[in-house]
Amino acid sequence: MNAHLEPTVMVIFGAAGDLTWRKLVPALYDLYLDRRLPERFAIVGVARREIDDAGFRQKLKEGVDLFSRRGRTDEATWNEFASRLSYFAGDFTAAETGSLLGRRLEEFDHQWNSRAARVFYLAIPPGLVEAAARHLESLGICRDCTRDRVVVEKPFGRDLASARELNGLLTSLFAETQIYRIDHYLGKETVQNILAFRFANSLFEPIWNRRYIDHVQLTVAETVGVEERGGYYDQAGALRDMVQNHLLQILCLVAMEPPVSFAADEVRNKKVDVLRAIRPIRPEEVHRVAVRGQYGGGVVAGKGVPAYREERNMPPESATETFAALKLYIDNWRWQGVPFYIRTGKRLRAKVSEVTILFRPAPHQLFPLAAVESWQPNRLVLRIQPEEGIVTRIQAKQPGTRLLLRPVDMRFSYHEAFRVSPPEAYETLLLDVIRGDATLFMRADQVESAWSVISPVLDTWEAAPPADFPDYAAGSWGPETADLLIAQEGHSWIQPDIRPEEGEGKVP
Repeated sequence: MNAHLEPTVMVIFGAAGDLTWRKLVPALYDLYLDRRLPERFAIVGVARREIDDAGFRQKLKEGVDLFSRRGRTDEATWNEFASRLSYFAGDFTAAETGSLLGRRLEEFDHQWNSRAARVFYLAIPPGLVEAAARHLESLGICRDCTRDRVVVEKPFGRDLASARELNGLLTSLFAETQIYRIDHYLGKETVQNILAFRFANSLFEPIWNRRYIDHVQLTVAETVGVEERGGYYDQAGALRDMVQNHLLQILCLVAMEPPVSFAADEVRNKKVDVLRAIRPIRPEEVHRVAVRGQYGGGVVAGKGVPAYREERNMPPESATETFAALKLYIDNWRWQGVPFYIRTGKRLRAKVSEVTILFRPAPHQLFPLAAVESWQPNRLVLRIQPEEGIVTRIQAKQPGTRLLLRPVDMRFSYHEAFRVSPPEAYETLLLDVIRGDATLFMRADQVESAWSVISPVLDTWEAAPPADFPDYAAGSWGPETADLLIAQEGHSWIQPDIRPEEGEGKVP
């Protein structure tokens, strides 16, 4: 274990839920195997479900066996880890539950002869966050601004007004430095490597601007439908669920200015600068810069799938978008005039997340036309999933006696280069919470700035329900209107290069 980390207790509200079972405890177990957790570390689960410690541990063991990146547990190692797990049932907003929790925390402090750092993870539905946060503050067990932390899962509000209200509530109860708004996408290894790629290599930074880059494309595509999230998703849609947080945060990493240091607030300041520089979308412009869609029936990975409106418990006339695409401009010196195209959707042809940087053509074409029939502009692809890596497309002479140029790819794979299994996103983020490093977590002004970007689109779409849903087949790349959106500037979507060995979502 890590002897340099101070004693820590993680309290998980909603510990009997799916998030704890699938993500949180498997991630903590993997950190334990890697000896990254503090030597004195404990996990306390709190939920309404009546279950004892033994039942709680057995349920979590089943989750770890299914979802840990290390596979099934070793009995002896699991028992060592499970000794750190405890549980008590109760309404976490009730006075009795609060008293029990307070005594439990004092017991750890006495046992360790040290006041432990406390992490309170709100793994609960959004509607319960306010009550839980108020009760937590009233108990007086989360008042050390340097060692006590509150982790809040997305969604962070439903719109700008509710995000401001939530932030106002949280910052009235706790210091901003204590609040960790978690977005699992920012914990992905390749998302973090965007910063390393940009700022640790002098090769790229001189050309990372409007003089050399023609446009940027961000794609986050899923082959799955709504699965068990139908109730939430139908109230959210693709714009709220993916664009407001995941895609805009990736855009910030691609577009931000070099930070002076990697101090948390310095990095977050640069991200906020990007969000504030995004050109505001006027309501009358929404139809020219934003596209929505909803999937109909179709075939994904060789299997027939139903339309969105035919999914379980879905309203038969639902107007919720399952696909969203935007064209954004960043009005600053570096990016003026460079369009950023972002798209995301469910039931698309492949499961893939990537950023594609399209460079401007060479300023002078000196080769004869016959030599450049298959010529393409240079591109750089930052692949987040399924195969994490970087692909650079350049022009090269084709072997032979004739002068023929052909695009070729130079591929870098994280798996092939480092031969290690990267940590899951929650491993990285939970360890950062324990360390007190907020770099990968969104600050209040980041959340509100992101909502400000998409609010005009949300308002316009809600005021005018679509008349053409469903408008794309499951297993396609989305509605035709998305192709028209990018074609306005003479561009086309770069369809991801999914190789057969990459598994789910492979394309012929």
